[in-house]
Amino acid sequence: MTKGSGRADGRNSQRSGRKVTKYRPPININPGMIIFGFLFVYIIIVIVSYFRTEHIAPYEVSLGSLAVNNTYTGVIIRDEKIVSSNFAGYINYYAREGEKAANNAMVYTVDATGKINELINNDSAENVVLSKEDMSELKTAMSDFSADFTPFDYFHTYDFKYNIQGTVLKIANYKVLSGIDAYKNGEYSDNVNFGYAPASGILVYSVDGYENYAAEDITKALLNNEAYEKKQFANNDLIADGDPVYKIITAEEWSVLIEIDEAKCRELEDVDYINVRFLKNNYTSWAAVSILRQDGTIFAKLDFNNSMVTFATDRFVEIELISNVDEGLKIPNSAIVERTFYLIPAEYLTYGDNGNEEGFLRETYTEDGSVTSEFVNATLYALYDDQYYVDEKAFKIGDYILKPDSDEKYPISKQGKLTGVYNINKGYADFKQITVLYQNEEYSIVKSNTQYGLSVYDHIVLKGDTVENDEFIYE
Repeated sequence: MTKGSGRADGRNSQRSGRKVTKYRPPININPGMIIFGFLFVYIIIVIVSYFRTEHIAPYEVSLGSLAVNNTYTGVIIRDEKIVSSNFAGYINYYAREGEKAANNAMVYTVDATGKINELINNDSAENVVLSKEDMSELKTAMSDFSADFTPFDYFHTYDFKYNIQGTVLKIANYKVLSGIDAYKNGEYSDNVNFGYAPASGILVYSVDGYENYAAEDITKALLNNEAYEKKQFANNDLIADGDPVYKIITAEEWSVLIEIDEAKCRELEDVDYINVRFLKNNYTSWAAVSILRQDGTIFAKLDFNNSMVTFATDRFVEIELISNVDEGLKIPNSAIVERTFYLIPAEYLTYGDNGNEEGFLRETYTEDGSVTSEFVNATLYALYDDQYYVDEKAFKIGDYILKPDSDEKYPISKQGKLTGVYNINKGYADFKQITVLYQNEEYSIVKSNTQYGLSVYDHIVLKGDTVENDEFIYE
């Protein structure tokens, strides 16, 4: 080994023994990134909190009324007597259905040969001329049917048919009726029998099986008219001895029974009379109201003493109960809450701040134990039965209230509840008592212009159970 190579090996040995440190660049902290990170985390927290928090939504109070469904289908109950024939043969009627027959008036004939019907057809076809009054009567009947027709109640078409037939019969048979005595005493007398009204009343040429039912017999099944059947009688029908041929309604008083629920029952229990509108002709009439509970069903019985003849041929009728609904403040039911208050007799009310503040004198004690009093400014929420409803935060149970200018005192203990909403006009939840007049599933009509109550255009909390009294409101 040479001298030069030895020096080189020594230098290499020294280099290999040194500690080599890897170069690392310095960390540069960016303040902007730190701020952005904090803002990002804050935004995430706010968003999560927003979606997990029950939001306080306002509602503006307005004047309004409720759309309440007061339409019902009712069954008619009246004094009806079915009249049967004592003869067999072909029947012909000589009085129009729905007209009033006098006692012992002739109503029909029964002809064993059918000759009477032949004579009626021959005479009426050639010699009868319709007057203006006759045409007007026919046009009115047709117009009424056209206005009320619905394919869902097609059986009314047959009522219309028989009504027109009755009208035409009355007109066409006029000449035959004027000479009816000739048939009594003429060549057909042995084959023709005459039927007379057993009493004075309205004639109806049909039966349906409801004639003998009283109001107390009606059930939900009878009120359901889907399976309802009516047997209509017509001219020239062949009848047997003892067959029913018509019925006669002998009294002007009649009733309509409708099925109602518990809520409507409570509404009508204290009502003696109610105004009723008939959808058939928009006629209105007052009815006496009574409640019947039978067959597990609640019925309202509506008694009328007029207009029976208008519905003489009807068994079922659609009506609307016209409630005396006053307009008031319309609010959603979700805004309504109940709160508990202390009750303090009205005679204990006094005034402070030179008569500008309402409140009460509370009994207190000084340091030496002597009795004194202090004025407590208390918010009053309602006055019923000479007792004020006072916020519970103003007092506690066991406090004594002093009567002004008297030695009497009243212990705070009695409590009562009020129904109300939270007014937010001032930026915080302020309870306001309400009086509900009418209510449906979504809204209530409350009395307006009441002391301690609401006014139109007030803003209230839409969901009353989301806030507490005096809570600060922010949107």
